[in-house]
Amino acid sequence: MPSRPRAPRTLPPAGRASPPPQETAALPVRGRVGVRGVIDRITVAPATALPSFTARARIEGGGVQQSIRIIWMGRRRVPGVEAGVELRFEGMVSRVEGVPTVYNPRYEIIGRPEEN
Repeated sequence: MPSRPRAPRTLPPAGRASPPPQETAALPVRGRVGVRGVIDRITVAPATALPSFTARARIEGGGVQQSIRIIWMGRRRVPGVEAGVELRFEGMVSRVEGVPTVYNPRYEIIGRPEEN
């Protein structure tokens, strides 16, 4: 079977990091995202299960509101992440059971409930 020609990959110039993902509410089915959202709810795994900390964030953009699940594997608690907190986070999104999900994201706390 003949091989298909492939498009050349483009890499960032030497010494320059690739640009950060754009903050957007239009989530791809799979890929790197950078989004900003408010934590709606958190779920802590029971003591008998493997440690994981799950949060559900609400993101908005272009008049559309979406929900995204964030999971920190190996942690029972993530300091500062609680319901009502606004986060900026980035990572690889994929659909798990139909829900956009990001595992172990890089994150920054933007605001806390008592600051509003």
